[in-house]
Amino acid sequence: MRFGIDVGGTKTEILALGDRGEELLRHRIPTPRNNYEDVVRALRDLVYAAELKLSNRGSVGVAIPGTVSRKTGLVKNANSTCLVGHPLDKDLEAALQRPVRIENDANCFALSEATDGAAAGYDTVFAIIAGTGIGGGICINGRVLAGANGIAGEWGHNPLPAPRGKQEVEDPPLCHCGRHGCIESWCSGPALVSLYEARTDRRLNAPEIFDAAGNGDGPAAAEVDAFYDRFSRSIAAVVSILDPHVIVLGGGLSNVASLYSELPPRVERYAFTPEGPANIVKNKHGDSSGVRGAAWLWREEELAAALPQIEFARRRQK
Repeated sequence: MRFGIDVGGTKTEILALGDRGEELLRHRIPTPRNNYEDVVRALRDLVYAAELKLSNRGSVGVAIPGTVSRKTGLVKNANSTCLVGHPLDKDLEAALQRPVRIENDANCFALSEATDGAAAGYDTVFAIIAGTGIGGGICINGRVLAGANGIAGEWGHNPLPAPRGKQEVEDPPLCHCGRHGCIESWCSGPALVSLYEARTDRRLNAPEIFDAAGNGDGPAAAEVDAFYDRFSRSIAAVVSILDPHVIVLGGGLSNVASLYSELPPRVERYAFTPEGPANIVKNKHGDSSGVRGAAWLWREEELAAALPQIEFARRRQK
């Protein structure tokens, strides 16, 4: 049995998967705020409560909105700031008395969709989380490609490719990372809201802007078309480097149906000599993909090697 935990800014979810990937249990709690020790205790208690309910033990994988530094062993780049600077994997292993796998939430999303989701059966998968921010993850032959520093796929803080027009060249927006003109500052949901408001002095949320564009709102149509163009240029840069077999969209913007018709031909136009439109698909598991991917961090052969340690921990607790 596998447990996956997704640690978000406001909620934390645990999921138990059986041997065939079937869901056995799911439970959510509010994420403890501003106290690292409370987070560790909450994760420990979630696992123990789930094991008690299922009368079984399992491996533990955790998705976090950041990554564990290969150099220091400490969490970095997490928007859940109380995690930053702490050895979460080691502390959770000590609390649970078993091995723990921790991975970036976008990488877990990619792994979930590559394992039994919309990208199952594809060798090279690029997964995009497009919503409040812009994130990405890569899976090669069913395994996460994290990179030497754990930041592979984090394309949202690359500069917008091929900037054009006065606004993109001379007045790029400030990104929360402190730089100007990041892909996230142009292509996230909040970015679209801000750009539309600057154009019209009206504030709509991102789905409303797409709806307005479809209903003949000229300023909305212009802003949405600019969004398609910027997003396509950004994806095309990845296609020219990675040449993925499939691109899976997740996050709130993945629910915009027009993306799947508008983006592929535009990406084809901007990428380096592709032989057809990009294969861009919607996720299968929705907001469950991160927690499912966390559970799948333990592959079959690795799970078998870890089970004796898990059983040893169980005997110690008796």
